[in-house]
Amino acid sequence: MIPLVSVDVQDAEPLVLEVLRSGHISQGPMVERLERAAAEVAGVRHAIAVNSGSAALSLSLEALDLRPGDEVITSPFTFVATLNAIIASGATAKFTDIRAEDFNIDPALMEELVNERTKVLLPVSLYGQTPDMSAVDRTASAHGLAIVEDSAQAIGATFQGRPSGSFGIGCFSLYATKNVTAGEGGIITTDSDEVAERTRILRNQGMRGRYEFACIGGNYRLSDLHAAVGLSQVIRLQEFSERRRHNAEKLSKGLGELEGLVIPQVMDGRSHVWHQYTVRVTADAPCTRDELAAKLASRGIVTSVHYPRLVFDYECYREHPQVVVPEVPVASRITEEILALPVHPRLSDADLEQIIDETRAALLA
Repeated sequence: MIPLVSVDVQDAEPLVLEVLRSGHISQGPMVERLERAAAEVAGVRHAIAVNSGSAALSLSLEALDLRPGDEVITSPFTFVATLNAIIASGATAKFTDIRAEDFNIDPALMEELVNERTKVLLPVSLYGQTPDMSAVDRTASAHGLAIVEDSAQAIGATFQGRPSGSFGIGCFSLYATKNVTAGEGGIITTDSDEVAERTRILRNQGMRGRYEFACIGGNYRLSDLHAAVGLSQVIRLQEFSERRRHNAEKLSKGLGELEGLVIPQVMDGRSHVWHQYTVRVTADAPCTRDELAAKLASRGIVTSVHYPRLVFDYECYREHPQVVVPEVPVASRITEEILALPVHPRLSDADLEQIIDETRAALLA
C-alpha cells in the first residue's frame, strides 16, 4: 500500500524528551524557539504559535477588529476553516473564482469585488503554491485593505523570492498531514508589532500580563510538547521540500501527455512546496476521476479529493446571512476533476514508478 500521507517525526524525540525532563510542558521556552524558527522561514519579525491553523485564521481576523457588514474576499476552493474564521469574525464572506492553472484565486476578479465594505483580502495558497501575490498586494495597497494569507499548506513556498506568510498576516497549520507538523498547531506571522501583540494577548485569555486582562480572549495556546515536534520539522523543512519537489518532478515527467490528464503546474516566479500533487481528470480522459481513483485503490495506491465541493456548498452555509454565494464556473468544474496522488517525502523512487505505471495503465486501458 502506498499511502497519500506518511509523516516522519523521528527526529522529534530529543526535543520532546527535553521538554518532558524540564517539567514544563505547557506554553514556554520551546514554543518561543519554534516561533523564532517560523519567523525566519517566513522572513518576518514576529511569529505567534497557536493551537491550530483555524485559530491562526480566527485570531488574525479578530486582531483586525472587523465589524458586521465588513467584507472579506477569499477563494471558494478551500477547506472550511477559511470560511468558518470569516463567519466567526462577524464579517461577510465573498468569493472570487479561481484560475485552473494554479487552483488559486483570480486576482483580476478579486479586484472587481472590492467595494466600500471590503476590509480584508484572504488569498489561499492551495496545495503548496501561492496565488499571484503581487496582484493581490497591488489591490490591497490601492484600496487600503489588509491581507490575511491562508498559507496552511504552503510553509516554505515563495512568490518572486518572497516567502508565503510575509505579505500581510500569514496563517500556517501544523496539523498532522501538513508539510511541517506538530500533530496539532498553527502559526501567525507578521511584521506588525500591533498585530503580534494583539494576537499574543488574544491567544491567552486576553491577558497582557498575569491577571491583567486587556480584552476578551480565549485559550489558543500551543504546548511545549507540540512545539518540540514542530521545531524538529521546521529544522528539516528544506530537506522535506526538496524531496517533495523531486517527487513532483518525477511524477510530472512520467504522467505528462496522457489524454485527459492535466498535471499540476509551477507558475513563473513561484516555488512550490507540493503539499499535494493534484492532477485533473478531464472529460477527455477514458475514465472518470472516481473511476481512476478506484482503479488506483485496487492497485494499492491511496488517492484523495481535496475538495469535493466548493466551500460554501453545504446546507449550513448556503443560506447563511454572512455568506454571499456567487457563480464560480471554474472552481465548480475543478471540484469534479481533481485527484491528489501521493507526493510525500517518504516515497521511494520505486514507489513513484509504481504510481506512474499504475496511473498510465489505468488511463490507457
